[in-house]
Amino acid sequence: MLEVRDLHAYYGKSHILQGVDLRIGEGEIVSLLGRNGVGRSTTCKAIMGLVPPQGSITFKGRAISGLRADQIAHAGIGYVPEDRQVFPTLTVRQNLELGLKRSATFGRWTFDDMFRLFPNLGERRDNPAGVLSGGEQQMLTMCRTLMGDPDLVIIDEPTEGLAPKLVEQVARLLDEIANRGVAILLVEQKLTIALKISRRLYVMGHGHIVFEGTPAELSANAAVRKEWLEV
Repeated sequence: MLEVRDLHAYYGKSHILQGVDLRIGEGEIVSLLGRNGVGRSTTCKAIMGLVPPQGSITFKGRAISGLRADQIAHAGIGYVPEDRQVFPTLTVRQNLELGLKRSATFGRWTFDDMFRLFPNLGERRDNPAGVLSGGEQQMLTMCRTLMGDPDLVIIDEPTEGLAPKLVEQVARLLDEIANRGVAILLVEQKLTIALKISRRLYVMGHGHIVFEGTPAELSANAAVRKEWLEV
């Protein structure tokens, strides 16, 4: 479904991504792991056209490298950034409505789905998004992305800074996404979550992929974990 080959990206003169290769199949959950600053978020942004990419990026057989972010979103890729980007003066429901594709006649997700998965959002559906807690805003951003009915969703650090109860809700949502046939590229610091839900994992180090394998293979590879993941 998604194929990334020899991906490079720069911030000014800084060479951040140095030949990243990865792939995600239909309905597959793939985690991208690594320490802070190795290029995981930049990889997400490059795929979404938010950072100019150099290299080959194809989605469902179509080249998307060089397209605008809105064109990539309409092609079927959803993106949940690590910073909580809500429209603070609009209500929770209005924020969700902004995620809808107006051309779509139906989708996998409804307002009721979102409010069932995250009851706090349902209770605050008519409140401005700006009064939500940080964790609730993160949930709202994820739900708004899903309302666009993507075939692949890129989720960057969804559990960062969340209370344990909200982490459980996020894990439940990730399971729900996978059960509906949506592929996931997950950037996540919590190794336990990534190992539990992923079919395959990539580990990044210094701007390129240093490991690709299954959760079982990563669990058995103490050298990779020690050099590239553990503090």
